[in-house]
Amino acid sequence: MRQPTVYMMASKQNGTIYTGVTSDLVKRVYEHKNQITKGFTSKYSCKILVYYESHGCMESAITREKKIKGGSRSRKITLIETANPSWRDLYADIV
Repeated sequence: MRQPTVYMMASKQNGTIYTGVTSDLVKRVYEHKNQITKGFTSKYSCKILVYYESHGCMESAITREKKIKGGSRSRKITLIETANPSWRDLYADIV
């Protein structure tokens, strides 16, 4: 899935949430799951892909990522639960 994508990783249901943007979602989620790069997701064990949305261009994806990151935690949870009420790991859907 090589396409500009905004995504959210979580440590568990209603746990720590990380929002990111990438052009290669499969590769990036794999890196988070296997803690290949050290950082926020590694520190807080955010290994569950709970939300993603594809965009036509990277500029649009970055703008959306900033909007989501700037929003409240409750808005992020609402976004996740609207698309993925059980907080299921969506990684199997994209590989």
